[in-house]
Amino acid sequence: MTELAELKGRLLEDPETRAEYEAMEGEYAIARELIAARTRAGLSQAQVAERMGTSQSTIARLESGRALPSLRTLDRYARATGSRTVVRLEAGR
Repeated sequence: MTELAELKGRLLEDPETRAEYEAMEGEYAIARELIAARTRAGLSQAQVAERMGTSQSTIARLESGRALPSLRTLDRYARATGSRTVVRLEAGR
């Protein structure tokens, strides 16, 4: 196991930390999808930013999960990476 994975495992042993982490799962899922789309397109953050008419730091913020993008921003990002936006609601656990 990597050092990062070990650290994450230790941190998530704390119930409060685990609850906060799980509460942010939606934001992390969006960030993973954004990174996957950019990687599939073979683009850098700077290239996506240029295609969207924004800055590389904005793309980094979106991909970090620290910012929750609007549907319009997701659509612009999708077009910039040659992807399409799909929204799906699933039954709760």
